[in-house]
Amino acid sequence: MLIPKKHRIATYMKIFEEGVLVAKKDLYAKHTDIDVPNLHVLKLLQSLKSRGYVTERFSWLHFYYFLTNEGIEYLREFLHVPADVVPATL
Repeated sequence: MLIPKKHRIATYMKIFEEGVLVAKKDLYAKHTDIDVPNLHVLKLLQSLKSRGYVTERFSWLHFYYFLTNEGIEYLREFLHVPADVVPATL
C-alpha cells in the first residue's frame, strides 16, 4: 500500500515519542492522536510488526502496539534522532 511520507513520519514520530500506540479497528476514520487515516496507521504498524519492531495486542476493537528494542533502534535511525532521546515508556 502506498502511504504518503508525511503520514509515515507522523506515525513513526508518535510511536517513538510514546513507546506505545493505540489504534481503533475502524478503517474509515482518522486516528484520534494523529491527523492520519486509521488505515494508514494500521498498515504501517502491521509492517513494523512483521519485521519484529513492535508487538501487538488486540482487545475490544483496539490494537495496542508496543515498541521493541529493535524497533527503537530502527526508528531512531529512520527519524535521525540522537541516541540520548528515548521513548516515554523507558
